[in-house]
Amino acid sequence: MPDWKMLQATWSLRLFALTRIPLIAIVRPRLLAADAERCVVRLPLTWLTRNHLRSMYFGALSIGADVAGGLIVMNLIRARRSRVAFLFKDFQAEFHKRAEGAVVFTCLDGRLLSALLERAEMSGEREENTVTVTATVPDKLGDEPVATFRLTISMKKRG
Repeated sequence: MPDWKMLQATWSLRLFALTRIPLIAIVRPRLLAADAERCVVRLPLTWLTRNHLRSMYFGALSIGADVAGGLIVMNLIRARRSRVAFLFKDFQAEFHKRAEGAVVFTCLDGRLLSALLERAEMSGEREENTVTVTATVPDKLGDEPVATFRLTISMKKRG
C-alpha cells in the first residue's frame, strides 16, 4: 500500500478507536502494513506508554497485540460484509526483553483468520482459533522479538 493509504488507514483506525475503544486511540498506533494476510502496527514509546523502568508498559504492549491481531479480522469482516462478530477469548504473553523503544507488532495469520471467518459463516456456531503476534523494537534490537502473544479469537454469526 502507498504511504498515503497507510496514513489514511492509520487515521481511520484512530477515529474508530476514539469512538469505540479510546484506550487504543490514546497510545497512537500507526499502521505500517494491513491487508488480508498480515497486519503490522507501530506503537511509540512515550510517557503514556512507558513504565517506571522506561520501557513499554505491558498494558500498552497488550493493546498493540490486540490491534495487530484484531485489525485483520475487522478488515475481513468489513470486506465481506459479514454478519460475524468476534472477540478475544484468551490471551497469552511471553516477554523476552524490555521494550525500550517504539514497538512494532506483526501478525501474519490472515489466511488462518479468513478460514476461521468462513467456518463461522457456514456453521453459524462459535468458531475459535489462535493467532500469534510478535513484538520487536527494530531501532534497538532489529528483528529480535521482545514479546510473543497468542490470542484466541472467537467468532460467531449474528442472528
